[in-house]
Amino acid sequence: MRILHILDHSLPLQSGYVYRTLGIVNEQRQRGWEPILLTSGKHDVPGPVREQIGAWEFLRTPIPAGFSSRLPVIREFKIVRDLDRRLDQVIASEAPDIIHAHSPVLNAIPALRAGRRHGLPVIYEVRALWEDAAQSFGVRGGGLRYRSTRCAETYALRRVDAVVTICEGLRNEFVARGIRADQITVVPNAVDPAAFAGARLPDRQLAAQLGLAGKTVLAFFGSFYFYEGLHILLRAVPELRRRRPEIAVVLAGGGPEEKNLLRLADELGLEDSVRFVGYLPQEELRRYYDLADLLVFPRIPMRLTELVTPLKPLEAMAQERIVVASNVGGHRELIRDRETGYLFPAGEPRALVEGVLAALGDRPSWQQIRQRALEFIRAERCWAHSVARYEEIYRRALQDRSAGQSASS
Repeated sequence: MRILHILDHSLPLQSGYVYRTLGIVNEQRQRGWEPILLTSGKHDVPGPVREQIGAWEFLRTPIPAGFSSRLPVIREFKIVRDLDRRLDQVIASEAPDIIHAHSPVLNAIPALRAGRRHGLPVIYEVRALWEDAAQSFGVRGGGLRYRSTRCAETYALRRVDAVVTICEGLRNEFVARGIRADQITVVPNAVDPAAFAGARLPDRQLAAQLGLAGKTVLAFFGSFYFYEGLHILLRAVPELRRRRPEIAVVLAGGGPEEKNLLRLADELGLEDSVRFVGYLPQEELRRYYDLADLLVFPRIPMRLTELVTPLKPLEAMAQERIVVASNVGGHRELIRDRETGYLFPAGEPRALVEGVLAALGDRPSWQQIRQRALEFIRAERCWAHSVARYEEIYRRALQDRSAGQSASS
């Protein structure tokens, strides 16, 4: 079975989106399927039309040229138009059996058109709602752009052969929009437990290099978006240090909020207690994870974080790290308070302080918490378990499309 995955972006960029993609397609290849990977013009890293990175070849759609950054609608129109044209070329050369478009809707609309032209079933996988993600970048909720984006998403959801999403929060949202429940399948975020097998001791040389020897380390690994709440973590550091002077914070990654976070750390005088280590190669990440006493995920409460589950807490749990997270809906789907991690009220530095200190004060329970978290990963959140759900989705979509074509002929 040849599956054409249409992606917003991919390697060499690093993000939760990229790592979910790799988890899916690596497991699909293990199952004997043939994933084909095509990025849209939103993948704004210049490169060849066919690009080999590691074990995967990525087909590219050219980056749209000649647009004004102040006119995002024009750029989005060009992304949709160019992907529409590129799909005809890729379908002709690669002969896929199924089109599997991953969010945003800029991928779903061209996928629907190409599916109609070529008689192929279309699966739409929604990892986050585009309008809610846009709101986190300043698009006004309820405004014209927000409402038009919401309409486009709903339009696509109603017309594809099947809908996939990553969590129950999004599934419930789609049912509320009138999408039939039997058309929606949750394929949750997951990890490969074998990639993280076995607890390890912290790297003393790395700890000394970062000035973390003898410290209690709070860490965050991921993209620096406003909704991740890293500003709340930084504002909590002075009080955490007042009560536990040995605490230090490591922030690994980068993104739109990086300059603001650096500025805030400077204003708060945190240069001795916060380390910004930038983006890390995947093969280096585990050394940094091993330094962390707690992984802290302080997402703020908003529609995006209430509906969508992140990937990074699962990676931390698979590496036997203790997770402390805000109690937004996306976290509550992953973490049971004081059973597989710790939850604290979202949105306030003081609540984060109390949540972190409560977790640090509960060290005798950590071994049981680690064990229960690992059991959860192995039973419910490994890629083999998640990707197996696509088999029924694809089989049914192919059967329905074949039956529809027979009836029309």
